[in-house]
Order: sequence, then structure tokens, then C-alpha cells
Amino acid sequence: MHMEAENLILSDKDYARLSSLIHDELLRDELDRAIVVSADKVPNDVVRMHSRVIYLDKSTGLQREIELCFPEEADLKSGKISVISPVGSALIGLKVGQEIDWPFPNGESRQLKVVDVI
Repeated sequence: MHMEAENLILSDKDYARLSSLIHDELLRDELDRAIVVSADKVPNDVVRMHSRVIYLDKSTGLQREIELCFPEEADLKSGKISVISPVGSALIGLKVGQEIDWPFPNGESRQLKVVDVI
């Protein structure tokens, strides 16, 4: 997995809640390498839970705006994407401008770039 980003940043609250959701090996790997800080120390340009995020799928050229949420809050119609979905797991903890190559269930790898955190 290629990352231009060396470090992911997560708040202690998000880390604790996400740790209880770990059934997914890729998300577990992301959490294992995250820098965990108090919620008030997470920079505004970092993707965190309940962030509205604009990302570019460089594999398709499509740009989307989503809100990253917990699984029980997911609602595709309103753009709420679960953190345990492929896109959610890929984006959590990245900063604006960072990119990640992430494997999707269909077997292809997609390159995602964080454009903005609102």
C-alpha cells in the first residue's frame, strides 16, 4: 500500500470508538500506525469522524463530498459514508493534500486524494 502520508492523526475519542469496530484488517493496520492525540489537538485539515470531506478518486477522475460517520449512521443518500467502508477506512486520519492507494473489494486498487476538509 502506497502512502504519501507518513502519519495518520486520530483523536483519542475516535481511536477508542474505532478500536471497538475493528473487524477489518486494513482499518486495524491504519489504527495501529496512527498518531493519537487529544481531540483539541487534531488539525482542522485532518479527516476525522463526522468531517465533511471532499476527495478525488484519481483512478476515475471523480470528486465527491462525503461525511465520514460510524456504521450505524451511514446513509448513502445523504452522503454519509461509514468509516468501515473502503473509502472511509482509506480517508480517516489523512490531511488535505495526502493520497493513499487503497484496495477495494472488487480487487482493484484506487488512489484517493483528500482535497478539502470542511
